[in-house]
Amino acid sequence: MSDSLQYKVVANHEEQYSIWFAERPLPAGWNETGFTGTRQDCLDHIATVWTDLTPKSVRERLAGQAP
Repeated sequence: MSDSLQYKVVANHEEQYSIWFAERPLPAGWNETGFTGTRQDCLDHIATVWTDLTPKSVRERLAGQAP
């Protein structure tokens, strides 16, 4: 696989991240985050911004529970 291919970082409604080919339409349920680059650039970006792998709905549910 060529490192010259361009990808974009995408996220779903649960704030889970992935990469997608820049020239292809996004699959349903995914949105662009505004970051594009090589595969490795995108994976490095995700490693920086996706620090809590817990899905958004679970974080919200846990935040609403009293100790």
